[in-house]
Amino acid sequence: MTQQTNNTLSVEKIGGTSMSEYLAVRDNIIRYPKSAYQRIFVVSAYGGVTDLLLEQKKTGTPGVYGLFANDDVDANWQAALEELANRLNEINATLFTDPSLLVEANKFINRRILETEQLLTYLQDLCSHGHFSLEAHLLTVRELLASLGEAHSAYNLASLLQSEGIDARFIDLTGWQANEPMQLDEMILENLQGIDFDNTLPIVTGYSHCKENLMQTYDRGYSEMTFSRIAVLMKASEAVIHKEYHLSSADPRLVGEQQVIPIGRTNYDIADQLANLGMEAIHPRAAKGLRQAKIPLRIKNTFEPDHQGTLITDEYVSDSPKVEIIAGMSRLLAVEVFDQEMMGNRGAYEETIQEITQRLQCDVINKDFNANTITLYINDSLKKVSRLSQQLQSRLATASVQTSKVALASAMGSDMRIKGFLARAVGTLYQEGINIEAIHQNTRQVEMQFFVNENDFEKTVKALHSTLIESHNHGVAICEH
Repeated sequence: MTQQTNNTLSVEKIGGTSMSEYLAVRDNIIRYPKSAYQRIFVVSAYGGVTDLLLEQKKTGTPGVYGLFANDDVDANWQAALEELANRLNEINATLFTDPSLLVEANKFINRRILETEQLLTYLQDLCSHGHFSLEAHLLTVRELLASLGEAHSAYNLASLLQSEGIDARFIDLTGWQANEPMQLDEMILENLQGIDFDNTLPIVTGYSHCKENLMQTYDRGYSEMTFSRIAVLMKASEAVIHKEYHLSSADPRLVGEQQVIPIGRTNYDIADQLANLGMEAIHPRAAKGLRQAKIPLRIKNTFEPDHQGTLITDEYVSDSPKVEIIAGMSRLLAVEVFDQEMMGNRGAYEETIQEITQRLQCDVINKDFNANTITLYINDSLKKVSRLSQQLQSRLATASVQTSKVALASAMGSDMRIKGFLARAVGTLYQEGINIEAIHQNTRQVEMQFFVNENDFEKTVKALHSTLIESHNHGVAICEH
């Protein structure tokens, strides 16, 4: 099965915070600059909804899924699901001024929530018998719950646009009540087959139920994989992600709104470095498909439609060497494994360390080593890292395992082959009284990482941004296009 396409079609994803601002989506994205057509939109759930469905992303506070997975006999998950239904109906009330459309929107999502509750109740009852394990079904439950958020937002956006004269079509990839899942590509092609993109605007759910089980691999990055595969299969001229902020030279909350500068151009290599620090422009595996298909990715600010945003391509390198972004992580745990017997036998130590970190699913940001020491820099809870340290000490009996708190500030650029760059950066931190715990740079010279005391994180980011970026007066954008 193939889809007839042309090179004017764009595939665009709208983030959750942007989705919560319907007028901005309508006027700054759908109707901007002129035509709503020759575009496909993949939408996220409204801001905060997936947190209520699964768990709070930053704090881990359980949502419906977290409560259900704990198999709480007090049925707290049912109360949470009811609260969720009330919240989604409240969102609908803020969007639909036409009473008949509001009734239909509520009916759509309430029916799905009711059916979800019935399914989960049946599953819970079934698994109360010893022959059935609840754990074996939790991934399916997580996907089922996640699908509610995108089905809700996609249905609403299509309905609202239809009421305003735009021929929008709700494309439901959630597989609701499907007999069996398809392959992701097959699911996309079947649902988009025959659509006249010149006159119809598809609004597609970011969640796609498929044989690949996107959540198992990407967890909450599933919508970016759906978005990426649609762009590749439709042979899009461009992929666009609409967010509530620019991809900028630093976090404006750290260095100030007036100091940050939007990034005009960069490449997928830098996007991968950002993802490694938890600051995803796009999930690395989703970016891989776009990169291989030679599809440029544009990151745009929903609330500044006239700004061209950031164009990310595979081959881009800045005209002259420069630092483009200062990013980082305010809290990491450094695990240092020291053993004088490591000399000449480091491979065996690394194999043991890797086996344990993978089994515990530790988020290892970087590592370094010398003759008798391997240090891991980990973005995880103190509880998990304590377990890691205990297991390392158990397996490496002669080693000394020490843990300390650090922060990471990273300077990035598509070309940072700058003479004297290291001396300038180190000198800047020295002048600010900041001690550097460790430094990393490889031969690609697209990133240099500075590990410092966690109390110095904000000061480090500000100092590096001031010296390496602000001092160059880049104008309206770095690498403007």
